[in-house]
Parts: sequence; C-alpha cells; structure tokens
Amino acid sequence: MSYPVRRARRALLLGIPAPAVLFLLITWQVVGHGPLLRADARLSRDLVHPDGFAQFLSDLGDVQVAVPVLLVAAGYTLWRGRGAGHPRWWLPPLAAAVLMALLPALVVPLKDRIARPGTPVVPPATGYFPSGHTATAAVAYGSATLLLLPWLYSRAARLTALALCAALVLGVSYGLVRHGYHWPLDVLASWCLSAVLLTALGALPGVSRSSRRTSSGTPSSRSGPS
Repeated sequence: MSYPVRRARRALLLGIPAPAVLFLLITWQVVGHGPLLRADARLSRDLVHPDGFAQFLSDLGDVQVAVPVLLVAAGYTLWRGRGAGHPRWWLPPLAAAVLMALLPALVVPLKDRIARPGTPVVPPATGYFPSGHTATAAVAYGSATLLLLPWLYSRAARLTALALCAALVLGVSYGLVRHGYHWPLDVLASWCLSAVLLTALGALPGVSRSSRRTSSGTPSSRSGPS
C-alpha cells in the first residue's frame, strides 16, 4: 500500500470517529428530548439578542457568499496545479466542489427527519437541526482553506489562512445563535458533521499538503503546515 493511501486511511481513522460520535450523541439528545436540551435552551436565552451585527455575521453563511469563495479557491488551485504539472492536479478542487454540492443532500434530509422547532424568536416552523448555514460556512471556507494551504509557502501565511477560516466559521455560528436563528446545539452538530466531511477531504492526495520542492527538484520532506 502506497504512503499517500496509508496516510489517508490514518487521517480518516484518527479524525472522523470523535466528531461523528459527538454528532450522534447530540442528535440522540435532540430526537429524544434529552436533558441536554434544557442546557441548550438556557444558553440560547442568555445569548439571543437580535441586532444588525448578528445578522451580518449569519449572512456570511449564505450559499451566495460562501460558495463563491470556494469556487475562487478551486479555480486558483486548478490554475496553479496544472501550471506546476502536478499529477491529478484536478482532484482536490473537484473533490471540494463535489463535497459542497452534495452537502444539501446530506443536511436537508436530516432537517426533515428530525424536524426540530426553532427558537422562540423565529416564526413557528421545524427543520432547524442541524444548522445549514453553519455547515455551508464550515465546508465552503474549510474546503477553500484546505485547497490553498499547499500553495502558501510561509508559516505566517498558512496560520493566517487557518485563523481567517476559523474566524469566519465562528462568526457565522455566533451570528446564528445571537440572532436566534438556531439553537446552540444546531450549530454544534453542524461543526461535528463538517469536521467529518473536511477530514475526509483533507485525506485525499494533494489536499492541504505543501507543494514546495527542494532546489534539487525532489519533493520537500515537509508535508504541510508545521
């Protein structure tokens, strides 16, 4: 078995179980109206305060905002990968685009099946669990960051990209809860679901690994952000 395949399998085994188990635990509590919902309701009451800033932050999770960011990153990765003559240069951006396209097919049935009501500040309805805006933001901005990391050659640039991604996802999450669009557990569940999906994406060959080469033309011994 080749090293990239072994690395991918190891990443999947290490990165997927914890968020997947946490997602199942949260879903069980929501479906079964478990005691965790009482803490969720209290936290929501403490945090909800609709205002313009919370609305702005939550809008960053709109498909019309987040997906174009991913498309720009995918286009840039295609251009750089093809120009550098990398094998399977098309695979990382294609995988990220497919993952983004399939996200609604995963989230929407969960919303319909679980049918969780919204917070008291939104009109009566169901289908709030998990948070679609949070999942959109996490997968779009997270995938864009994974695609760009191999082309960021300085530690500072990579850390900046990771910090910006985290700030965007956390900002969207906070805005959704602050405005009352979602319960905190809706957002937390989407974090877990997105972590599973991004771990799988990051395990693909060529995703989130350094593209630098040594001066002799051989691959660098460093394989990604330090």
